[in-house]
Amino acid sequence: MALLTMKNIHKTFGGNQALKGAHFELLEGEVHALLGANGAGKSTLMKIIAGVHQPDEGEIEISGSKRTLPSPRESLQSGIHCVYQEVDTAIVPELTVLDNLMLNEIASAKKWFLPKKELKRIAKKALDQLNCSHISLENEAKTLTLAEKQLLLIARAIIQDASILILDEPTAPLSLEETKHLFQVIKLLKKQGVGCIFISHRLPEVFEITDRLTVMRDGRTVSTSLTSQTEMKEVVKEMLGKKLQELAPKTTRKTGEAILEASHISDGKIVRDVSFSLKKGEVIGIAGLVGAGKTELSKLLAGASKLKNGNISVHGKNVVFHNPADAIDSNIVYIPEERRREGLFMAESITKNLTFPHLKNFTSNGFLRKKRERVFSKQIIADLGIKAVDEDVEVNYLSGGNQQKVVIGKWLTQEAEIMIFDEPTKGVDVGAKQEIYQLIDKLAVEGNGIIYCSCEMSELLAVADRILVMVDGRVVKELQSDYTTEEQLLLYASGGKEEHHERKVHFVSV
Repeated sequence: MALLTMKNIHKTFGGNQALKGAHFELLEGEVHALLGANGAGKSTLMKIIAGVHQPDEGEIEISGSKRTLPSPRESLQSGIHCVYQEVDTAIVPELTVLDNLMLNEIASAKKWFLPKKELKRIAKKALDQLNCSHISLENEAKTLTLAEKQLLLIARAIIQDASILILDEPTAPLSLEETKHLFQVIKLLKKQGVGCIFISHRLPEVFEITDRLTVMRDGRTVSTSLTSQTEMKEVVKEMLGKKLQELAPKTTRKTGEAILEASHISDGKIVRDVSFSLKKGEVIGIAGLVGAGKTELSKLLAGASKLKNGNISVHGKNVVFHNPADAIDSNIVYIPEERRREGLFMAESITKNLTFPHLKNFTSNGFLRKKRERVFSKQIIADLGIKAVDEDVEVNYLSGGNQQKVVIGKWLTQEAEIMIFDEPTKGVDVGAKQEIYQLIDKLAVEGNGIIYCSCEMSELLAVADRILVMVDGRVVKELQSDYTTEEQLLLYASGGKEEHHERKVHFVSV
């Protein structure tokens, strides 16, 4: 039986036609992937299901009955639950884990007088089902890691007895073990008749967990097929409208003197005794699984967190960063993992986001020269291939990949010598990933030093010259990317050690 049917869905925002007759079907007990390049219309289609947007044209059926979903509340009451990629937009950080899990229950009249003991029992049962009993119900949600916040949202949907569960890049903040467990939970929900819409740019995961897949491109539904009867290369071709070209090898580039040196640096919490140097024109990869300390190291180098021990030097001179502005003054810029929360003004235009870091370049006699701003914005949009009707579009309406390009683009005219990228391709399609790889290669050729943090091992091998592997806040291994395999990187990142004289691999607990 079809839990959800969408037919001939159209949606326009201003002059941008986001959906052009799209259609989609979800069956009971099915895991159905929704795929497409950034800007294909996936997010808009899902927001229509979630009651966030209303279609301009088309029909929606839930369990065979025609429905309108005028609000998120109506969608929830229809059994539709969303776990969005940007987890912080769906969590109240100052409330406890318990309050966040039971938010909808507490707000509903029938549950208003439910004793706290019963609320705790229900919440604990959901967390236990996800193997998250280590998460304290009494802690404030803002203290959770990204992975824990994602699992909190999934647990909330389980509590609400969702019949349709939309998972938007659910594995992006999860470790390998957490991903395996999530897939076990999805299989359990599937047996219970729950239909899951699985949105991901990680195609191996799509082929592992889904029953069918639907591909969208330019606001239209291109195809729907059984996953078991589909090849990955065909899916990529349908997503992009062309064959994916092989990634060009890294440009042969000359490296110069050391421009950044970190000596035994620690933040007193996660990062412990890290030392390395970065040369002019070099790309250093920082490999590590979720919780390894990559983001914390990035923020330490970018002045977003305080240095407790050790020294940082730029061009041989010791520097002390009290805030990110100090790092920017030393020509260090940071492209954060959480672009919506830390890298963008979501309610502002592309132009305002691109020009904000260096407004002095666009002012004269105390007045902002908007024409100069527009010229600059149009140039960056063209250079980076940002898909938008014009430079005045709010970044909130851009796809994830295009939002990421805006985050990168705002630093391209800055006198930046050192650029720190933290998971820059998170939630980005395969085509946009290649564009980001090429941009980073270009920046390195121009003499910039690049620090590239990622849990995607193949990505690090594609862009980095050297790779530092982090485990529990420490650098445990340094490798040359040209002589390293994904298996070796994953081994060290998982806490393993390789005995070269025996040619055997031994895993150790960490």
